[in-house]
Amino acid sequence: MAAVESSREFLTFVLGKEEYGIEILKVQEIRGYDSVTQIANTPEFIKGVINLRGVIVPIVDMRIKFNLGKVTYDEFTVVIILNVANRVLGMVVDSVSDVLTLSTEQIRPAPEFGSSIDTDYLMGLGTVDERMLILVDIEKLMTGSEMALVESVAV
Repeated sequence: MAAVESSREFLTFVLGKEEYGIEILKVQEIRGYDSVTQIANTPEFIKGVINLRGVIVPIVDMRIKFNLGKVTYDEFTVVIILNVANRVLGMVVDSVSDVLTLSTEQIRPAPEFGSSIDTDYLMGLGTVDERMLILVDIEKLMTGSEMALVESVAV
């Protein structure tokens, strides 16, 4: 049973040329990208809000957030609806790949870049065969001060 306890499931998604992973337990659902209602005076990476079965959900475009160049929306663009710190929010990604189970041996620590680059939200790098996944601690990212979407939770 030790092998089961030392592995974690990640939903993998694509942004630009890179593949990312977030813990599957934070994912509520996956939806196709639909139009959003824009809110004035929000940061550029906050696309707006949607009404999801009576819940107003802020939508973050991760390509803009991570400065990954021109944003285009196509039939593969999806919104991953997350439940983070008791708040529902969505993040726009280029496409969703699959769900992978990674053992602790497959997860390496995130590299250190010095103080000029904020990597606090990186859990590490996952390796599956020839694939390299950037593992994001979505709760740390979404509760970060510059996101201002979710009140940070005292642990």
